Amino acid sequence: MINMILLDAGGWATDFFTWFCENANYLFVFIFMAIESSFIPFPSELVVPPAAYLALQDGASMNIYLVILFATFGALIGAFINYYLAIWLGRPLVYKFANSRFGNICLLDQSKVEKAEAYFDKHGVISTFIGRLIPGIRQLISIPAGLARMSIIKFSIFTTLGALVWNIALAAIGYILTTIPGIETTKDLLLKVEEYNHYLTYAGFAIGGICVVFILWNIFKPKK
Repeated sequence: MINMILLDAGGWATDFFTWFCENANYLFVFIFMAIESSFIPFPSELVVPPAAYLALQDGASMNIYLVILFATFGALIGAFINYYLAIWLGRPLVYKFANSRFGNICLLDQSKVEKAEAYFDKHGVISTFIGRLIPGIRQLISIPAGLARMSIIKFSIFTTLGALVWNIALAAIGYILTTIPGIETTKDLLLKVEEYNHYLTYAGFAIGGICVVFILWNIFKPKK
């Protein structure tokens, strides 16, 4: 999450956020969300909320609905990267990569991959939807899906739906910020995004919990 990655005012996150706000377009939204959804650590909170905020300004060159669309498509492409890498490499090489120096640079390790696999084993194919909403799981859930050779059609559908829900929540932050006075600089905007970001964690767990309860109800409800 962004509050774990943001540095001081001179940090890379602040520099990137300023650059992105000055150059935001659909292509950059797509590219950075594809990166975020792959194994490369990158916070989606630095992309969609400011893009949505900018799209709602007078004379904006972007549309908030297209921002969500391109962000979701980018997330799907990034998920495909993890999915196919898991298929091509197989479990031994995936774990070897996670424990490698480069894997550690990407904030990966064996325990994180094992956590994602355990989550996938527990919740089955629906985990590719629910997992997209859970911090610490969302980027990695595509790996066990690939290792299990989950149907690409089911994987695409559930991943797209999960990414769509997440991106709508991110865009909602951008919308909320348009109603808050006193945002005059990109630094002001970044501080507000960080302030509201922790609500995403709660929302993600809440939506995931609701989905699990719904699934369990359909499994165990009395049959007529």
